[in-house]
Amino acid sequence: MSDPTPGSRPTLEAVAAHAGVSRATASRVVNGGAGVRQPLVDKVRRAVEELGYIPNHAARTLVTRRNGAVAVIIAEPEFRIFSDPFFEQQVRGISRELTAHDSQLVLLWVEGPGDYERIARYLGGGHVDGALAFSVHNDDELPSIIRRAQLPAVFGGRPDWTGAADDPAVPYVDCDNRGGARAAVRHLLSLGRERVAHIAGPRDQTSAMDRIDGYRDVLLDASPELIAQGDFTEASGARAMAELLERRPDLDAVFAANDVMASGALRVLRERGLRVPEDVALVGFDDMASVAEATDPPLTTVRQDIEGMGRLMVRLLMRGLNQDEPGAEAPGSVITPTELVRRASA
Repeated sequence: MSDPTPGSRPTLEAVAAHAGVSRATASRVVNGGAGVRQPLVDKVRRAVEELGYIPNHAARTLVTRRNGAVAVIIAEPEFRIFSDPFFEQQVRGISRELTAHDSQLVLLWVEGPGDYERIARYLGGGHVDGALAFSVHNDDELPSIIRRAQLPAVFGGRPDWTGAADDPAVPYVDCDNRGGARAAVRHLLSLGRERVAHIAGPRDQTSAMDRIDGYRDVLLDASPELIAQGDFTEASGARAMAELLERRPDLDAVFAANDVMASGALRVLRERGLRVPEDVALVGFDDMASVAEATDPPLTTVRQDIEGMGRLMVRLLMRGLNQDEPGAEAPGSVITPTELVRRASA
């Protein structure tokens, strides 16, 4: 067997010679092909490690028909993505799981309507093996763009966009938004609170609508005056809280549809001289430590495993990509549980 000369970059031929196999056999092992007996696979892998061989990406793509990359598409503008810790946690989970599958993350976002054409071109260009999309709005073009590109995809959040009913089997990962909201409101009522307000998220996203439905499940006769609209940002939470206090200065509890809006609401309550939780109890949703544990007082909130859901999205996508392999399961959808985390704000 011949080894490469010192200082030279190892070649596939050198790997084959070092392992005592043909170049074709070495290529199939290195590039993920099938049909090689396990003893030969082990020999080639040892040769790769001993020689420090780095596989050629183009050759691997020809053999596996995979690019080793996944598009992660967030249907929000840049300022939301880099200011909201929710996206940070979800992308972290996705990134870690993709790394475990030896795949790269390609991050795309929607700054404005013109970005859809750019994303469509990229997805249709064969650069990625699949797509993960979240924060999709009801009238979003992303689902149809992904479908036209014929890419395997998994969505973050329950599908309810235009045309979703035509494809009921679309795989997605979400938490029990409605059940978590019910738990939040029931907790506030258990404390003896009688006028529980709600700061809702955007009406064109299913997570927000499921949470307001959970609020109404418990408070069937809640006055419209006790519901104010937000958009999941801190500023909108502050505006909604000010609006609620104008309408109902006698409110004694607030359930905000996410922690970021709850932090904005808390700021306004303190500015108005109201004590939390003595005067107004406050509950958020998400349990993002960077928000819930940093507020004063720390925020009672509904916990969802944001990073874990990102990992689940990748696992479902990989299951879909491997459907042609023997024993592989078809991708499905997952609803993860939520849990009320009690802290000092309620």
